[in-house]
Amino acid sequence: MAVGASSVTVPPDPGGGPGSAHEEEGGEARGSRTAAWTTGLALLPLGLLAAAAWLGRYVRPSADEWCFLPVVRDEGVSGLVGRFYFTDNGRVGNGLLVGLYAKFPVAGHQWYGLVSGALVLGLLWALTAALLRRAGQRVPRGVPLLVAAMITAVFLFATPNTYKTFYWPAASVSHTLAPVLACAAAIPLLRSRGRRGRIAALVVVVLAGVFMGTLSEEASVVALVVLSGVVLFAGRLFTERARAFARGWCLAGMAGVAAGTLLLVTSPGSRNRRERFGAETTSMLAPESLIASLRGYVRILETVLTTWQYAGAVAAGVLLGLLASRRPGPRGRRVLLPCRPLLLTGLGAAAFLVSGYLCTVITYPVFGPRVVTAARTWNDYLLLYVLLLVAAGAFLGRALRLRGAATGAVTGLAAALCAVTVLGLAAPLYELGHDMRVRAQKWDRQDRWLRERAAEGARVLPYTPVSVSGMLEPFSANGTRIWPAQCVADYYRLDRVTRGTRLP
Repeated sequence: MAVGASSVTVPPDPGGGPGSAHEEEGGEARGSRTAAWTTGLALLPLGLLAAAAWLGRYVRPSADEWCFLPVVRDEGVSGLVGRFYFTDNGRVGNGLLVGLYAKFPVAGHQWYGLVSGALVLGLLWALTAALLRRAGQRVPRGVPLLVAAMITAVFLFATPNTYKTFYWPAASVSHTLAPVLACAAAIPLLRSRGRRGRIAALVVVVLAGVFMGTLSEEASVVALVVLSGVVLFAGRLFTERARAFARGWCLAGMAGVAAGTLLLVTSPGSRNRRERFGAETTSMLAPESLIASLRGYVRILETVLTTWQYAGAVAAGVLLGLLASRRPGPRGRRVLLPCRPLLLTGLGAAAFLVSGYLCTVITYPVFGPRVVTAARTWNDYLLLYVLLLVAAGAFLGRALRLRGAATGAVTGLAAALCAVTVLGLAAPLYELGHDMRVRAQKWDRQDRWLRERAAEGARVLPYTPVSVSGMLEPFSANGTRIWPAQCVADYYRLDRVTRGTRLP
């Protein structure tokens, strides 16, 4: 979460002279050309997002959704929220978001990718624009959209399992949307003006913190680490007149997260979940658990740091740094100290490493060694990683611009890297789309058959597992894993389902 207002600014050039009019016209022409090509470049990640949303029509329920859908059908969204609080896990905020799409069974799954993708893009776009304005930076028109689109594309599709990150709604609301919503809580602060604006920003961050605490434990950990860092280093980031409010805003957010987390961990559902996974007897703070979590986190970092598509985030940041310029304005409004790239990058890297390890620690009791392959749980801190890469790229681009380096060549190289990144993400997305289409055809055929037999009065029917991207289905692992067979039976209003060997 970002805090601040205008950075170092300089008064407008009183200029004048014979050549100033021609220079202004030339600057406007260059700005128009830059806006045109950056908007055109943004069409590449936007096109990728549109293609991904179009493939969403092949999404069908699986895993946890088999259990959510009958509850929402019979008891409504409030029934699912109550089940989460009293029985499943205590995440009432999570239950609310799950209920909103589960209210529209298959259609809710099909539209989820489009709605969530547009929401992520819109919030990151608004955050980027607000940050630039508060930092006193002026950029060509298409740049904020380009940066936000690249962040969105890399965040959603550079992960080892795009299906569980983007298409599986149950995982997305917990680990993909959650960190984006946490970042969005800073938008009212960045856009605030005057006393009322500051009060509104405080109210929003408290409410967002409470909701985050009941939505995702991992995203809450990341938020607490980032906000704690701002509180500790506010003296090196903000001027004296802004320091107190910056710390107050962060402490308000931390209080909200703490309240939401307390509501979650004291719930009957959270207690049931701890007992179910043995967390009551095996502490996540036990030395062996901490060491195993560290080993797992190192392996996760190996995967993340060797994923070349994240270079697209750096390239987008370089373009931002090269194309930005100071916005003329009064120096008296400054609330940020002069830009300190090494300090900011170092603090961001430390926040990423610490929060990532802590997220691994709290998920290890549930997943065990499988935490290394449960890529969906990484997203809570991977968004911070992507934002850090963009910031590092922006500082690099700014340094090159201020030193008068060959910015034209660097701009072309960064733009090319953005394009190559999008192409690199498109190929696996195309393959995933094929697998989703095949699964949807099989799922629909079996769905029709089960509904017809149930309407004829059958009470026990065979079900053949149909999976994609490692999603759980009844009778998977050669029939040794039964869950969620009973949920499938409830969905089709059957007494039970048995293991099928072939599709109808």
